[in-house]
Amino acid sequence: MTTQRSASVRSYWQGSRADRYCRALDPVGLLFAVVFFALSMTPSLLPRVWYLQAVATGISVAIGYGVGCLVAWVIRLCGVSPDWSEQWRRRGWWALAVVAAVVIPLFLILGSWWQQIVRKLVGVEDPGRPLYIAVLVVSIVVAVAVLALARLLRKATRALTRWGKQYVPRPVARIASVIVVALLVVFAVNGALIRGIVAVAETSASAADRGNHEGVEKPTAAELSGSDASNEEWESLGQEGRRFVVSGASPDEISDFTGRPAVQPIRAYAGVESAETVEGVAERVVAELDRTGAFSRAVLGVATTTGRGWVNENVARPLEYLYDGNSAIASMQYSFLPSPMAFLADRQTPQDAGRALFEAVYEVWSELPEDSRPKLVLFGESLGAYGGQDAFSGAQDMIARIDGALWVGNPNFTPQWARITAGRDAGSREILPVVDGGEHVRFASSSGDLDIGGPWEAPRIVYWQHASDPIVWWSPDLVLNRPDWLREPRGADVDPGVQWFPFVTFWQLTFDQVFSTNVDDGHGHSYGADSVNMWADILEPPGWTDADVERLYEKMAG
Repeated sequence: MTTQRSASVRSYWQGSRADRYCRALDPVGLLFAVVFFALSMTPSLLPRVWYLQAVATGISVAIGYGVGCLVAWVIRLCGVSPDWSEQWRRRGWWALAVVAAVVIPLFLILGSWWQQIVRKLVGVEDPGRPLYIAVLVVSIVVAVAVLALARLLRKATRALTRWGKQYVPRPVARIASVIVVALLVVFAVNGALIRGIVAVAETSASAADRGNHEGVEKPTAAELSGSDASNEEWESLGQEGRRFVVSGASPDEISDFTGRPAVQPIRAYAGVESAETVEGVAERVVAELDRTGAFSRAVLGVATTTGRGWVNENVARPLEYLYDGNSAIASMQYSFLPSPMAFLADRQTPQDAGRALFEAVYEVWSELPEDSRPKLVLFGESLGAYGGQDAFSGAQDMIARIDGALWVGNPNFTPQWARITAGRDAGSREILPVVDGGEHVRFASSSGDLDIGGPWEAPRIVYWQHASDPIVWWSPDLVLNRPDWLREPRGADVDPGVQWFPFVTFWQLTFDQVFSTNVDDGHGHSYGADSVNMWADILEPPGWTDADVERLYEKMAG
């Protein structure tokens, strides 16, 4: 009876869907999946929380399985197809099981250890070793889901092929089916799915834009947009615009620090709904500059924002201190969306906004007498750096038209940054390029990197980028190409063990971006008080000693 029951159970299991699914798995694909699992646990630029690690690992495992299947298919296509006996097949499966039983736990432990090292490098508190068994479980779920989707697409392709071969030769039907399914996937993901997500995000962001950050109140100083004297209504500035105009240093704060008289810094801003076009919004900003007398100040900064209108105060405030408040900063909002959504939905508008704002300001500024107009400087962070540089054809155009710039955390897809980096002097590293001997343009992870020897002529352009910033180094090219920065010595805050692996590194850096600002200043995408030193080197403000600059740095860092 027991024997019959066991045989019945075995017969049921062998005929079950789970058994058929497992038998359909390719052993070569599974071997590659185990290898990709191990590679996905290796360190990257920033520490990852366990659930992001699990998703990255799951995707890597699915890709590894696909690569293994492709390798096996190519080998069979070349005529190599051994006829293994059932005994050798069983041994092969047992060998694969042993490899998985050793490799997976080993790399779960190593992965936890590597993450601790990365946390120490970038100043993130160690939460203790997480339950990495959860990484294993979730990664398997993700890998199975991706594999199931791939098989569904394969079934669709085969069904189309069967239908198409009634009318055209089978090879033509197969190729056509693959193309049709691929186009449908691209349309579904890049069209319907992303557009739907963006539409929901934009609706939510638009509603949130009407709110205020805690402590933000309408300004009273006439030099600030949104005040009673301003042409811009307080409510029209947007949430980030309202915070920007009231976050500047006051004359009393500046005087208390410098011991010298100070004036109210100017902050001119316009919201996205103040005009129908970005050019119209830019014109309103210039009208605010005219109203406040900004073109008679000592320095005029033009800041391109991130998607929803954010400006990094760590970069903006030092200008006001360095010039005793005799400064003006112009900026504008061009979207309701935060940068990640703006990146997915619309890369053109940031460029249009950056170009429109600079050209509108430059048109007025360039007509002023050279000896009485303010120093014209530009800055922007992340999507702001990407958009702001679009006003120029390249480095020489920047040098010819402005008095300085500080571009912070440039996304890898920034055209001007990419061209300048690619044209670096031979022997210089991609993470810290030297361009024309550093005559005008210099790159820095920290302000100390700006001193490379040799004269630094004005105007001075600085590209500020951390070696551990995934926003700077993420690129689709990582899928199949090793970048120069992973061929060269690693940056000081990057684990020397970081390596490039096809497909895997791309997904590691993709998920590194999620919490890239949740690290100490000086690492990842967190750019802080070191901007004081950057601006002091770019502009060399009169009356400031190295000791004064250091004191301001300590104030900002505190």
